[in-house]
Amino acid sequence: MSQPLVVGTLVGNPRPGSRTLIAAQALGEAVRHALAAQGRDVSPHGPLVDAATLAPEVFAPGSTAVREALESLAAVDVLVVASPTYKATYTGLLKAILDQSPANWLRGKTAVPLLVAAADKHALAVELHLKPLLAELGASTPGRGLFLNEALLDDRPALTDALAARLSEAGWFTEPVGALR
Repeated sequence: MSQPLVVGTLVGNPRPGSRTLIAAQALGEAVRHALAAQGRDVSPHGPLVDAATLAPEVFAPGSTAVREALESLAAVDVLVVASPTYKATYTGLLKAILDQSPANWLRGKTAVPLLVAAADKHALAVELHLKPLLAELGASTPGRGLFLNEALLDDRPALTDALAARLSEAGWFTEPVGALR
């Protein structure tokens, strides 16, 4: 019998407990539901890395915290990568963490990119910046990147449902995903 699929989350907001973290957790739940709806066995929990907790360690000589966090995420099948939009792209903290990952770190994994912003004018940033970064790390990103206007975060009970609808609209997990075990 095969192991259940594991969905992990990496949040690139430099503020601990951010609204981006809330959105990323809701998206992770929506991904688990989408995979379960395909009849997949999905673990109810997966690793969560909040970059804000790693910020003091990112450039600290000899620190192993970032490497250990990346290793915990290396075991997932699907990785949600979320960031607030800073200067029309993902955060420098997220990039600094991902720069410490090994070559092809995400090979054989599906990554779901999510950018959160205050204005819809940043909606293309996920396609132009975050999705190509994940592809460079070896990830498969078969659907469109997801954008969330932060105004939608005010209705937290409906957030998972809204993100599930966006997953479907963007072409994520609408058919069985062959790359997943």
